[in-house]
Amino acid sequence: MTEIGILENTYNISVQRTVNEVWQSSFSLPKTDPKNSLCSHLNYIEIISPSGRNYGLYRIMPTETIKSTDDDSITYKCEHVLATLMDDVIDDYLQLTGYSTANALQAILNYQDTQRWVLGQVDFNYFFNYSYENENGLLAPLLSIPVPFAEPYEFTFDTTVFPWVLNLIRPSDDVKAEIRWGKDMIEFNKVSDPTEIVNYIIPKGTGEGVNQLTIASVNEGLKYLKDDASIAQWGKRSYIWIDKSYENAQLLKNSAQSLINQWKDPKISFEVGSADLSILPEYAQERKVLNGVTRIIVEDEEYLARIIGEEVGDITKEYEVSYQISNKLDDIATTQADMERKQQVAAAYAQGATNIMNFSYQDNCDNLIPALIPFYIDDDVVNVNTCELTFRTKPFRAYEKAIAGGGATTKTSTDSNIPIIRVNSDISEPYSGDHRHKVTIASDFVLHTHNIVLEDHVHEIEFGIYESDLQAEAVQIWIDGNAYPTTEISGDRIDLVDYLSKDGNGKVTRGRHEILMYPSTLARIEADVILRVFIQSRIGGVY
Repeated sequence: MTEIGILENTYNISVQRTVNEVWQSSFSLPKTDPKNSLCSHLNYIEIISPSGRNYGLYRIMPTETIKSTDDDSITYKCEHVLATLMDDVIDDYLQLTGYSTANALQAILNYQDTQRWVLGQVDFNYFFNYSYENENGLLAPLLSIPVPFAEPYEFTFDTTVFPWVLNLIRPSDDVKAEIRWGKDMIEFNKVSDPTEIVNYIIPKGTGEGVNQLTIASVNEGLKYLKDDASIAQWGKRSYIWIDKSYENAQLLKNSAQSLINQWKDPKISFEVGSADLSILPEYAQERKVLNGVTRIIVEDEEYLARIIGEEVGDITKEYEVSYQISNKLDDIATTQADMERKQQVAAAYAQGATNIMNFSYQDNCDNLIPALIPFYIDDDVVNVNTCELTFRTKPFRAYEKAIAGGGATTKTSTDSNIPIIRVNSDISEPYSGDHRHKVTIASDFVLHTHNIVLEDHVHEIEFGIYESDLQAEAVQIWIDGNAYPTTEISGDRIDLVDYLSKDGNGKVTRGRHEILMYPSTLARIEADVILRVFIQSRIGGVY
């Protein structure tokens, strides 16, 4: 970056700085000042006070020309260069699974077309899952990284070097400063607001209806979080918190816990007008620190809270400061809504859709060779809502039969070896004319075979639809190796979810599943398996 000039005639220089938000500033120049030409849109301006304090680097945004009898000036409104992170986008889908805090921040910074920001100090090492889709700007995703943390955090930056350095630090819980009535406190306004107390929260994430993400799977089956001490003191104050950007139950739970930690007590806020004596050398050690814990003493009361914002109305009078002090930061929902309004961030989240998957089967089977019905659940199926089987058992079906043979003759046969029996008789009496004698001869026929040879020939096939007379009396069903308890021969919308294979979290596994059906005899099974699934497509193209 190259310095192109110094603005000597600026006035009404104001600065508003708020923790974890884009800082704002403004200044005016006389309309006749020739250095107005240096103040083009998107040029950078560094604000340094008369005491030498650096209030940060800003980018010139809108300009307002004022002409009246009392004034003839141009006012420039600026935003901190942190807002340059809104110049780039995350196109399509970014999934960060198992990333450390530093790696997740770096993955988002890698989307910069021009590297203005580099990652510096990161005091946290959490491993959460994040997902972003079609993000207009990198700032909102970056600011969302520490949202699930159940402890204070602060984004800080160094804009005195380039590329600029972004840090995510753990602010100290030590008391950094004191504001005391009668010393440096000019005005004091305390507000204790119980209307925002929430001590029973039901968080919900992505999806609709029965497919909407809850924390039950990571919270012992409970869909809510609560704080018993707050309930005992203030009564039960329930709230359904919905943020459809969450696709991970553990991350949703962590964010909800962070919220309930902030909301369980009344919000106490202070607006303090103070004289910042630390610009004087003898009080330099009493400088108030943004996001630092500050002791506030008003008469006989003492409070400890963090400075979450400061406003200097005119840098030339930088000792006149208004502080915003609170026992909690703005709630996440409010911060996100403000962020979208102030930073013009448009977030589009893919929620997915419910689909019906149908698998049909018709074939013969028996008690040895079953009906096999395979089906596949893809990895981008978020939830399996139903898995139902409807089937009928019909008689075994064939589509042809052979014609029986008839009228065949043998061409050759083998001879049999049968012995010849001769009967001899000696006659001693004279001839007495024609007559008969009955002779009984004992004999045995030996068992034997004849070998015959048939000529080559064919039987014609008669085609048709033929059903067996057999009827199955029972059908055994196995789902992913799990036996269904009944053996009926038909069924309508049998719920199979409890029998499908599950992972360690009790969810239906993704991949191949099988249904086996064994009829007690030859039979034909006609079946339909219908699944209702909630799907988010992250793969493939648009064809």
